[in-house]
Amino acid sequence: MSSYKAVYWVGIFFILGLAPLHGDVFTFKANKMNGSRAAGKEITVLIGNAEVRSDNLVLKASRIEIHGDDNQFVDCSGEVWGREEAKDIFFQTERLRYDRKLKIARLEGNSTLEDKKNDIVAKGQFIEYDDQAEITVFQVSVRLFKDTMVCRSEYAIYRRIEKLLDLSGFPVVFKKNDEFRADRIRVDLDTDDVTMEGAVSGSIKD
Repeated sequence: MSSYKAVYWVGIFFILGLAPLHGDVFTFKANKMNGSRAAGKEITVLIGNAEVRSDNLVLKASRIEIHGDDNQFVDCSGEVWGREEAKDIFFQTERLRYDRKLKIARLEGNSTLEDKKNDIVAKGQFIEYDDQAEITVFQVSVRLFKDTMVCRSEYAIYRRIEKLLDLSGFPVVFKKNDEFRADRIRVDLDTDDVTMEGAVSGSIKD
């Protein structure tokens, strides 16, 4: 069994000397680092201004833990910020776990995801972002903003490629002065068209 401890000051960039995942370039920096290389219990802990870069994803947090086979999991806590550089997607949250193999990020706590290319900002208490499928699931106190439109629900699925938003759990959509409610609502985020199913109601103001 072996362990290591080290201190690295901010401003110096380090390449993580551990096995890459499918050729992924994996680098990090932090104020200090500690961890263990014991077989079956490998873990790297970055503390203070921690930053990890994996493929197109940049993650920053007060504390980052890297563990699992081939450093598969990245757990972030404390003022978590991230960016998917190729797609221009930003997010902020309290806690985050990223699976480098499946390319899935799970955000917990007060969380915000911003898709700058599509001018969309969405918030929720739990967000799961699938980078490969480009599908995002939002849960609990969901709010999505696009131009003058505001969508609210307890559950939502955002299909980025199709530019579709499916809302359920007391969904409501506000478009300028209009209001739409139903059991289920689908919004075409390209045209802003709204499709409703079940217990439909609303109001339209000229």
